[in-house]
Amino acid sequence: MPTDAPRSPIWARPEPSSRAPRFSRERIAAAALEIADAEGIEAVSMRNVAARLGAGTMTLYNYVETKDELFALMDDALMAEAVVPDGELPADWREATATIARRTWAVLARHPWAITLRQGPALGPNAMYHFEQSLAALSDTGLGLAARFDVLATVDAYVFGSALKAAEMRGSAETHRADVEAIIAYGMQQLATGRFPHTSALLGGRDPRDADVGGPPTDPAGIEAQFERGLQAVLDGVAGWI
Repeated sequence: MPTDAPRSPIWARPEPSSRAPRFSRERIAAAALEIADAEGIEAVSMRNVAARLGAGTMTLYNYVETKDELFALMDDALMAEAVVPDGELPADWREATATIARRTWAVLARHPWAITLRQGPALGPNAMYHFEQSLAALSDTGLGLAARFDVLATVDAYVFGSALKAAEMRGSAETHRADVEAIIAYGMQQLATGRFPHTSALLGGRDPRDADVGGPPTDPAGIEAQFERGLQAVLDGVAGWI
C-alpha cells in the first residue's frame, strides 16, 4: 500500500463520536497556543500538549493524528483571532482592507512565533472565512479576480513582513544592554572608516543612542504607528489600481 496518498484535512473528519468526549480540537489548539506563547513554538509537541491537558500522549492521538495536524489546528485558531466579527466589516474597501490587515498584524504581534508556523497547506474554516472577508472587502472595487488576488498578496506581504520586522525590533529592545552597547560601539567604528557615507549622513555625526536621532521605534506604540503609516502607503498604491 502506498504511504504518500493525500490525507483529508482534519476538519473533513468528525471529532470523536463518544457522547461526552474528554477534549475538543478547540481546547487542544488553545493548550498548544498557551505553550507556544510561554515557551516558543519549539516546545509544542504532542507530549507537552497532552501533559498540559492532563492526559496521556496516546489519548491526544484520538483527536489529532500528527503534529502537522496539531499545527493546522493552531493556525486556524490564530485565524479565528484575525476574523472580523460579523457585522463589523466596514463598507468602504480601503477601511475594510485596513481593518483586516490590522487584526492580522495584531495577532502576529501577540503570537510572534506564528510568523513561521505555516509549513504546508492548511485551510481550515477560520482561514477560509478570513479569506472570504478579504474578498468581500474588495467586492465593490470593480477589480478583476487576478487584480484582487494581487491586492491581497501585496497587503499580506506587507502585514507579515512588518510583523516579522516588529518582532525583531522588540527582540532588539529586550537584548541585554551590554550587548547593545557592544553592537553600537562596533557600528560607530565602522562608520569612522568612511565606507558608509549615507549612514553617516543620516546620523549627522550623532550617536544613535541620542534621543533626537529618531531611529527605528522599539516601543509598542511606536512600532504600531510605523505599521499604520506603511499600511496607508500600501493602500495609497492599491487605490491607483481602482
